[in-house]
Amino acid sequence: MTIDFEFRKQVMDYHIGSDLIKYCYQCSRCSDNCPITNVTTDFYTTTGYNPRANILKALLGYKDAIFSEDPLAIWGCTVCDTCDEVCPQSIELTEIFTFLKNESTKQGNAPEFIYLQARAIFDSAKAIPSQPAIERRREQLGLPAVAAPDVSELQTLLKNIGADKKLK
Repeated sequence: MTIDFEFRKQVMDYHIGSDLIKYCYQCSRCSDNCPITNVTTDFYTTTGYNPRANILKALLGYKDAIFSEDPLAIWGCTVCDTCDEVCPQSIELTEIFTFLKNESTKQGNAPEFIYLQARAIFDSAKAIPSQPAIERRREQLGLPAVAAPDVSELQTLLKNIGADKKLK
């Protein structure tokens, strides 16, 4: 494996409390308490989502190892913050996982559903399109109709930050 020192520096700079290298001693509390690890790791293997492995690879600068794996290795994190809460060194692992997800997206290697969701938001200004059944139910309950979002305003904002260029 090749060490990418620039990538390692980016990880360190992204972490809010830049003491990551000094204090993560790989105790595995993050993986032991991660709800995604619990449901993705087979009893007889070590495959599945593993926050500890991601942190170790990021600390060592193993960029290629991180981004060449199954997308679950990065995108399995649901940002529940459990790992942050149980880390005895108060490392904000979810910040690093967010960095890894952003890097994966920059490389065009995010899972297809991420691009589909982003496209839906760009096209309709909603993460979940309106459903006629929900609209009928709101009317039955006497609730006001959900106001239509200003799609052009959102598209202008997304274009200004360059998000439209990342859509497939």
